[in-house]
Formats: sequence, structure tokens, C-alpha cells
Amino acid sequence: MSEPRKVLQGETGDWEVVIGLEVHAQVSSKAKLFSGSSAEYGAGPNENVSLVDAAMPGMLPVINRFCVEQAVKTGLGLNAKINKWSRFDRKNYFYPDLPQGYQISQYKDPVVGEGEIEVELSDGETIIVGIERLHLEQDAGKSIHDLAPRESYVDLNRSGVALMEIVSKPHMRTAEEGAAYFSKLRTIVRYLGTCDGNMEQGSMRADVNVSVCRAGSYEKFMETGDFSHLGTRTETKNVNSIRYVRQVIDYEARRQIEVLEAGGEIDQETRLFDVKTGETRTMRSKEDAHDYRYFPDPDLLPLELDDAMIEEIKASLPELPDQKKHRFINDYGLSPYDAAVLAADREKAEYFEDVAKGRDGKLAANWVTTELFGVLNKEGLEISQSPVSAAQLNEMLGLIEDNTISGKIAKQVFEIMFEEGGNPGEIVEKRGLKQVTDTGAIEAAVDAVIAANPDQVAKVKDKPKTLGWFVGQVMKETGGKANPQAVNEILKAKLGVE
Repeated sequence: MSEPRKVLQGETGDWEVVIGLEVHAQVSSKAKLFSGSSAEYGAGPNENVSLVDAAMPGMLPVINRFCVEQAVKTGLGLNAKINKWSRFDRKNYFYPDLPQGYQISQYKDPVVGEGEIEVELSDGETIIVGIERLHLEQDAGKSIHDLAPRESYVDLNRSGVALMEIVSKPHMRTAEEGAAYFSKLRTIVRYLGTCDGNMEQGSMRADVNVSVCRAGSYEKFMETGDFSHLGTRTETKNVNSIRYVRQVIDYEARRQIEVLEAGGEIDQETRLFDVKTGETRTMRSKEDAHDYRYFPDPDLLPLELDDAMIEEIKASLPELPDQKKHRFINDYGLSPYDAAVLAADREKAEYFEDVAKGRDGKLAANWVTTELFGVLNKEGLEISQSPVSAAQLNEMLGLIEDNTISGKIAKQVFEIMFEEGGNPGEIVEKRGLKQVTDTGAIEAAVDAVIAANPDQVAKVKDKPKTLGWFVGQVMKETGGKANPQAVNEILKAKLGVE
């Protein structure tokens, strides 16, 4: 039986949600998939359009080798099978921003086959999500309807831009799992450098497939592979935010359960998500493959890859998030949670490793994830915009480790570095923040506090926990600069507390 958190209660019984994502990731390439036109974002309308992109008569597509290499690299990063033989097909449909009247895509023979990725959830659980396929295809142009009351415009800058469509298996069961998968996929392609993952620019977007079925049906599907055990799915197009993926799944699951419990049926359809209302609405009935009349593109030869090319790309792969996470656990002694947080972003991981050089890994992780990330989030800054460099934070940790400053003083130093700049050693020296380690000076402060508080001294033997009050008073007496460990040891000896 499914886990309780993966079962939704309805008025007529329990339901399960089944989720699959089709993610379109724009290939990081200077040129388009079948032409030399620029794929750069932000150009003026129709500035990046060649005769091939505009489908002028007699123009023939020529494959961009670099885009193929990027697709193979992504497939390897998804632990997927690389198909040495694949081909391009024509997907036929009409729309004003599709000048050819068809999209060049891959249908039955994609360049990348089955794979899987590990996805971490907020409670520490890890799930495995299967990858069905990754295929290359060209993007369509863009229709613009809000520039004039009676006219629509077409911008073909995106026409022909290379996309990787990454299709998951229906292995996700909750909105959190769907959002976490999308996030992990984005992390992987950004690590690989095969897609910049800039969702606000349309570089990465998801078509979210959702269906509901009676509790227990999903288990039967997993045992048999028979999709008849699952409900009719809807596809919500072009969702360009991790948060929106979660909202789409939540809304669609509730909507479908309400329809079915009212005696209705779910239509297999394509829907759109309204970010203002948080609801989905019907766009059109969902086409099947035969509606697109796929056939092999006669202008393109099959794509044949050799072992040498695949091995060369495999050798160029960077350390990926899962590998980095496990190394952080083993090498730095981090918790799985901290390791996952740091490995989730390549820049953050590199920053952490620079901070941790020659330092205690757990201390470094705590300062990066808690202190630094906390203030960066508050100020709305990325790690690349941090006023405190990794070298500065590394130096400050060294001052903590050699007892030049205490953890409490370190927070003061960090705040000064963040707001005013400067190196930690100079800040400590100029502002007189060095920790007092002279036991004679600390002992004098302890004696002064004991002499001034005879009532508290009488209580401490019966209530040893009140020793903390004495520690606070001594720290106050020394301006917060006394070594806390030395203060504790001297107080215990003077007051006879174990």
C-alpha cells in the first residue's frame, strides 16, 4: 500500500496522484540547432533570424554538432543510455510562429534513452525518478497579442533555437516530489553547463502531467507497467517556476478528484496555468502522436555517434551534485542535509570549499549555510554578490580556531566585513576585539563578579545551572572578550561546581 502522505482523502474514498514532467531545457549554444543564427536572449524582434529559420524555399537544415554534444553530456549526467543511432522527424502542425508548418524533433529514436536521477526531499528522504528519454528539437517562434488591439505580431528570434526535451517517467507522487525533481534537474544541467536554467527567460520550462487514481492503483501500475491502472492525465504547458510546478500539481489533483467524485470524467487535454489565480484552465484537447503525422525528416541524415566521441564527453564531465554531496559528507563530516544544501548550487559549493580549506568542515558549513546564506537571503543577494569573500571568511575561521576571537566576537567581525568591508585580522586588531586568554586577567574578573554577588554564590552549589549566570557576568566584565572555556573552568574551580 502507498505511504499515507501519498494518499489524498476524498469524500468517496482515498486517491493517489501520479505526476510526470516533460522539461524543455534550452541548449547553451551560441548558434541555433540547424542554422548559424545567434541564439542569444534579448535581441530586438526578428534580429536573430536566418533564411533557414524563416523557412524560405530551398533552405536546408545543417545540424549543429555542439548542440548534439551538449545533449549527450546531459544524458550522461542523467545516468542515461546514449543511443549511438538516432534520427530527426517532422512533427506537423500549423501555428503562425512556426514558419515551416512543422517542427524538427525526435520521435521514436531519440539521442538519449532511459536514465534516472536521485532527488532529495525536505524531510531528508531520497527518491529515484526515472528518465524516459531526452531528445533534441527546435523551438518555435513567439506570437505577441498585446501590442495592438486588432493585430498580432510574430517574433522568430526563438525559431530554431535548440531545446532538449527531458521526459520523466510517472514516478512522482506529490507536489513536493514534482517540484524537487524540477529543481534537481535544473541543478544538474547548470552543473554540466548544458543549459543556463534561467526560467524567467524561458530557458527552462516544464509541461506538468497530472492524473489521479484510486488508492492502490499505482502499486498495480508499477507491478505491471499497465497504464490502464492510472487515471486520464492532463498536461499543463510552459510552467516556468519551481513554485508554480508545485501549485499546478496541487490544483490539478484537487480539481480532478472533485470532478470524478461528482460523477464526471477527466478529459485528456492541454491546460494553461494562471499565476494570478493559481488555477489551470483548458487550452485545447490533447493531441496524440498520430495527430502530428510524424515522419523522418528527408533533409537530415540519421545521427550516428561513435564510442570515441561519447568517451571524450564522458571524460569532460564535472563532479555532479550527487557526487559532490557524498564527498562533502565523507571529507568534511557534514550532515546529509547540509551537504545537499551546499551541493545544490555549483557556485555555493565552490565558495564553501574555498572557505573550508585548512579549516574544520562543520564550522565552515555552519558559517556559510547559517550566517552567510541568512544575510544574503535577507538582502536579496546571490553568492556571487557577497560582500564577504571566501578568503575573508576562511581567514576569520582561522581566528576562531586559534582562539584569537570567540564565536560571539566572530559574529561582530562578520557583520563589520559584510557592511563595511575589510579583512578580519585588521578589523580585530584595529577595534581591539582580540579574545582575552590571559588567565590572570580572567581570574581577576571572576573574583570581582564573585565578590559582588554573594547571594548568587550561595545558590550555585544547590543549583549548578546558575553557573551560566556567572559566565554571562564575567563576559560582560571583560567586554565579551574572555575565552568562554577558560571562564567556565576558573568559575567551576572557584565555586566548587562539578
